[in-house]
Amino acid sequence: MERSEITDLLEIINQQVSSAILGGRDDDYEELESMGLIIIHREAVQWSASITPAGIAYLGHD
Repeated sequence: MERSEITDLLEIINQQVSSAILGGRDDDYEELESMGLIIIHREAVQWSASITPAGIAYLGHD
């Protein structure tokens, strides 16, 4: 995933308290999670993601 794609997804997640993971983007979200930028909440039927402090720093919002 390119930096602009990462930034775009992180901005969307950051604007929402908990961002629903959209179908077809699972791999992108899992990549962001492996980078430590988000946490995926898998306890519900509809998975959601929230941004981590590392994700906020990546966006430069620290």
